[in-house]
Amino acid sequence: MADVSRGTSQWLQQIADDLAALGLLLRGGFNFGPDEDSPPATGSERAQAVLLVGQAGAAPWPHFRCWQKRTQVSINPLDTWSREVIGEIALRIGARSVSPNDRPFLPFQQWAMRAEGIKPSPLGILMHPQYGLWHAYRGALLLDHEVSIQVPEDVNHLCDTCVGKPCLKACPVNAYSLQGFDYLACLEHVRGPEGQPCRTQGCLDRNACPHGAEYRYPEDVQAYHMAAFASLPSAL
Repeated sequence: MADVSRGTSQWLQQIADDLAALGLLLRGGFNFGPDEDSPPATGSERAQAVLLVGQAGAAPWPHFRCWQKRTQVSINPLDTWSREVIGEIALRIGARSVSPNDRPFLPFQQWAMRAEGIKPSPLGILMHPQYGLWHAYRGALLLDHEVSIQVPEDVNHLCDTCVGKPCLKACPVNAYSLQGFDYLACLEHVRGPEGQPCRTQGCLDRNACPHGAEYRYPEDVQAYHMAAFASLPSAL
């Protein structure tokens, strides 16, 4: 990485370029306020800013699969790959890399809503105005300095104008409703004999959403995630 001033737009673009080479995206970020109890960055002092790293569609999949064949990691391989590649970028820029599955949990969803101005769908997945439900956050970079980054305002929330709510009508066991997510009903169905379509094609409610269809994960990717959710052997 070229020696440019930390936190500038040129510096951020170089990070975005490094991530793009892995199929990942710089998903925005923000500066913490002086009174916020932010987590530490590389040292013991609290972070001054955070940058969100994620994906749209299945762009990282070929990079992940190539890495998986080389390493043969069997436990949480996608998380392991994400931590590895984002951690390498963090080392290069002097940041701390964190993951959504780190313990104790960090407020990734709140960070994402703040960084991108988006809100949850009825399924709990954040609805993106371009990607729909077909995106994810793979990690974040905690910085010990502020960044020059613009936080979007007045983002169109597609769920507000969706009258039919097809995402709440496709599940055979009505696992999702306006009252929340019935995790046990979903899990039992996916693991059972009637759950074959969910195991091979992904969540039927998620697939029923019409937004961001061009970013929809391929069936093999959806099957991989469903197997991980239900603790089933993956077909990959």
